[in-house]
Parts: sequence; structure tokens; C-alpha cells
Amino acid sequence: MYLLRRPSANQIDWFLRESRELPLSYAPVGIVKEKPSGRRFDEQLIVIGRGPDDFERARSALTAWKQFDLGWVEIFPPPSRIEVGTVVAVLIRHLGFWSLNGARVVYCVGGADEARFGYAYGTLPNHAEGGEELFEVFLDPASSDVMYRIRAVSWPQTMLARIGQPIVRALQARFRRHSAAVMTRATRG
Repeated sequence: MYLLRRPSANQIDWFLRESRELPLSYAPVGIVKEKPSGRRFDEQLIVIGRGPDDFERARSALTAWKQFDLGWVEIFPPPSRIEVGTVVAVLIRHLGFWSLNGARVVYCVGGADEARFGYAYGTLPNHAEGGEELFEVFLDPASSDVMYRIRAVSWPQTMLARIGQPIVRALQARFRRHSAAVMTRATRG
């Protein structure tokens, strides 16, 4: 959904209600786990801290969806629960207009007692792009580095996204960079 102005809280609530029953806009779930042929695959892996304390801060940041706390990107409702089936709206401000994009948590990675935590969301038909995105933090056993990984498989789903592919690709790269910076700050206190 494209908008000329920032949507009101009521508009975002309506969008979320309408999104809850929508199917995923792609298949199969888990597409981001491998590099599928014929689809764009992006990955960023960065050291954001060191040791178990930093890992716990990184897990807390990911649980609170801090990777979307960028100023020009927001997640609704804040903070959303990390469980399969949770529907979120991603609000993005770009080039003087706004877009509201629906997604659903499709799987989780790791657990409370593991040195790995993350989740993936899949796009709904009301998202400008189709595909799946994984957000993950883990403690590298060899180095004790805390790693943050974003993996995404995507393709244009709307005409505007198709026409504006160079801009869309630049915004996706910008999101990965800014998200990594926010996660680094959150992890290192």
C-alpha cells in the first residue's frame, strides 16, 4: 500500500486486521535457507559484539525488532511477538512517500538455551516485494564473536516496485547497512 502521507494509527490498525487472514505471497516457506535460482538473494553477515553478554543483548534487540528502529523504517505493532503466525506491518518512508507492507513470521531459529536466535518473515500479497527475510544472531563458537545475519530472497510484487527496481535495490542495501548498525549499537550497549 503506497501513501502520500504517513498513515494514521487507525489506518495501520486497519491494515494489520486486513492482513491477518491473507495467505503468503510465495512458496515454499524456508526459501531463504538456500540460494534459489532465478530469485534475488541477499545476505549480510557482520560482527556486532563479543561474548555471551553481548549475545544476550543481541537476542533481546532482535526480540524487540530493533533492526527496524531506523527512523525511515518501522514495525507495527511495536514490539510484536516472535512466534510463527504473528503478522506485522512494515512502514517505510522513501522518496517523499510511504509504503505499508504486510508480513508474517514463518519460522524461528534457535531457542532460549542456544547460542543462536532468529526468525524469518514471509511477505503477504499486500507487500511491495515478494519473498522471505531471515534475521539471526549467533555466537561463533570458534571466536566468541556475536554475528548478525540478514538473508533475503525477494522479487517485485507490485508495478511500482517493478518499475523502480534500481531504487528498491538501493533501499534494500541501505536497510541492511542501517539494520546492522542499529544491532551493533544495541548489542554493545
